[in-house]
Amino acid sequence: MGSDVKKTNWRWAICALLFVATTINYMDRQVLSLTWKDFIAVDFHWSDSDYGTITGAFSIFYAVACLFAGKFIDWMGTRRGYLVSIFAWSVGACLHAACGWAAMRAEGIEDMEALRNVQAGSAAALAISTISVYLFLGCRMMLALGESGNFPAAIKVTAEYFPKKDRAFATSIFNAGASVGALAAPATIPLLAEAWGWEMAFIIIGAMGFVWMFFWNVMYDQPSKSRHVNAAELEYVNQDYKAESAAEEGGSGKTIPFFRCLGYRQTWSFVVGKFFTDGVWWFYLFWAPAYFSDQYGLPSNDPLAIGLISTLYAIVTILSIGGGYLPKYFVERRGMETYRGRMLAMLIFACFPLFALVAQPLGQVSPWWPAIIIGLAGAGHQAWSANLYSTIGDMFPKSTIATITGIGTTVGGIGSFLINKGSGMLFSHAAGTTVVDGREVEMTRALLESGATYARPAMEFLSFSGKEAGYMIVFCICAVTYVVAWVLMKALVPRYKPIEI
Repeated sequence: MGSDVKKTNWRWAICALLFVATTINYMDRQVLSLTWKDFIAVDFHWSDSDYGTITGAFSIFYAVACLFAGKFIDWMGTRRGYLVSIFAWSVGACLHAACGWAAMRAEGIEDMEALRNVQAGSAAALAISTISVYLFLGCRMMLALGESGNFPAAIKVTAEYFPKKDRAFATSIFNAGASVGALAAPATIPLLAEAWGWEMAFIIIGAMGFVWMFFWNVMYDQPSKSRHVNAAELEYVNQDYKAESAAEEGGSGKTIPFFRCLGYRQTWSFVVGKFFTDGVWWFYLFWAPAYFSDQYGLPSNDPLAIGLISTLYAIVTILSIGGGYLPKYFVERRGMETYRGRMLAMLIFACFPLFALVAQPLGQVSPWWPAIIIGLAGAGHQAWSANLYSTIGDMFPKSTIATITGIGTTVGGIGSFLINKGSGMLFSHAAGTTVVDGREVEMTRALLESGATYARPAMEFLSFSGKEAGYMIVFCICAVTYVVAWVLMKALVPRYKPIEI
């Protein structure tokens, strides 16, 4: 090939589409977390435990769906598989808006005002909260089913369009969509909910997925078939796979059977990395708005709350991009082997979440400190995640990448369930119990008026009490899991060892 042939850069246009899809993905997830505390809970009389049940169940739905989503993407192909996935999650996102109407019909209530005026703690309020939780669980199941295809498809597309040395950088770019979605959500969703109701927030954000489907259908094709990719770019894309057949490049090569995948230490290394760390990101995503509301009395539509959440995710967005560049620097500038450079970068990123240890103590000074610190921890997670996904492409053939991604994401969903459901139960217990005259009992008005001689919050941890102690416990867990995960991953796969079919 002549040196004067200029290489096209269509791979970056495809990467941009992956970025937009991931942005929409995370905005759809965030609608509930930004509306439940100040809008939905008021209508349906939810507790922290109710919300924890919904977010935890979403994690399980997502985990189970991911077990099959990767194989589904490998079987159907990235073009059609991605279209089916985003259609399903967009429908699920929009359906949340019908939960209020369905709850009213089920309970025979005429309008939302009457729904809100049901006496708190009454049998009617309990019935409303119960049926609404089940309705939202159904919608979250549909959302999880569709969203489970996003990362297996995106990682597979990245492997199709980028050589190994560029994949972590490309992954960090499209994975930044998670941060951008989380950044755009607090600036838009509470305002939509305040102006037109929380139902319209679900509909408007959910409908964006249908727009994306049009552009994906027009723009995407496999690099060897795309009219936008010239020979020079195709040669660059396939530089790691010159010995592979054209069938493998076309995505139709021989795949590794599902159960055989479970026999590789490389699979379990990825699984361990996902299990220990996915739940941390989802905790920050689902509980950060509630944290600022609980600790500082800031509803999600308060300008200061919007500023805090926006600052948090701005830090995540800006810093996490570097997560893909650092291993590229180690490989190209320092001459390291790809896997060694990636693992060194991941060790550095595993240290960022340790900042969460001081989020709660410094929060006593100003709410801006937790926002900044959680932002740094979140940036560490996103940089970690971009490289964790790229380890699959380092080790496995392209025909099996989506399957391995699905297996790992399934286990990550289980970890997310444990931390979200556990956090909801922990916070409800911390806020709802007290120790009176040496006995731990429920916090009730009758108890407070009983004339007890000594009462204190039941939950105490590192000089914090009540719900503050609950948040401190979870922050400590979130801080150390990445280092634990890195040590276990390194023990499972100490050096580069690709899988050969």
